[in-house]
Amino acid sequence: MGEELRPPSRRARRHLLSIADLDRDDIERLLATARSFARSLERELKKLPTLRGRTVVNVFYESSTRTSSSFELAAKRLSADTMSIKAAGSAVDKGESLKDTALTLDAYDPDVIVLRHPQIGAPQLVARLTEAHVVNAGDGKHQHPTQALLDLYTLQEAFDRLDGLHVAIVGDVLHSRVARSLIQALGRVGAHVTLVAPPTLLPRGIEAMGCEVSSDIRAIGAADVVYCLRMQRERMQAGASYIPSLREYAACFGVTPERLRSGQKVMHPGPMNRGVEIDPRVADGDTLIETQVRAGLVVRMAVLYDLLTHGPVVVPVSQLEGVA
Repeated sequence: MGEELRPPSRRARRHLLSIADLDRDDIERLLATARSFARSLERELKKLPTLRGRTVVNVFYESSTRTSSSFELAAKRLSADTMSIKAAGSAVDKGESLKDTALTLDAYDPDVIVLRHPQIGAPQLVARLTEAHVVNAGDGKHQHPTQALLDLYTLQEAFDRLDGLHVAIVGDVLHSRVARSLIQALGRVGAHVTLVAPPTLLPRGIEAMGCEVSSDIRAIGAADVVYCLRMQRERMQAGASYIPSLREYAACFGVTPERLRSGQKVMHPGPMNRGVEIDPRVADGDTLIETQVRAGLVVRMAVLYDLLTHGPVVVPVSQLEGVA
């Protein structure tokens, strides 16, 4: 393992802001690196010296369990120093702007800033204001690139291929950053995507992203994988009526054992709302959900390593100047 991964060296500023920043070669390199890290974690001593002397700052303006903990552990597994900042109890609670927070963090000279923020475009702003590599850990309903990468890793481990897979994404696509990133990522690797949701929970013109659309739950029958999305109620417009009720939604679009065919795999990015988008019998059955959680660690290790060595993407400063 030590021979495969060379020590990082300073290079041009690079960020992972969106799946759109990655081509297929980038994705395949990241997944291969993640597999190398997965093998290293099978040893009794799991810590690697790869990023010793580097500093990773996790800044989360929204609550998170899986993403924040896996990024922190990923950095520690690579021997990086870490600092975690939550909005609650920080200067953000006192009215500090994202710009001022970014400038404060930049004064500490971190190598990587991992940011989750409810505002679309927040990671681009931080990338413009700081000298650090910036990783988008979720910005509003826009993008969540590392979730899409860990989902690809999970699929590749389960099927030993990505090209030609058929994935049905079921649920609240309209408000889901996971869905947007995953649709792009699956398209990059040659997979086929079907979106299944009521029309009120589908973005207008989503077919332009190269996926099929259906409002009939039976459309999941042809897929190799059924990917469940929860209702993103925290992002829904106040007073808007997207569905008659959660009970009716579950009756029409909930993924149940009866709606799955034999051998179909089920995925969910979490957190799950049992009894709404996913039946408890499905959630507790033979799914890929736990595999996704485990994949999060090694994929985020790969992202941190890649940013500080090869780099999945170079973002010229000129491309960021227009971000407010």
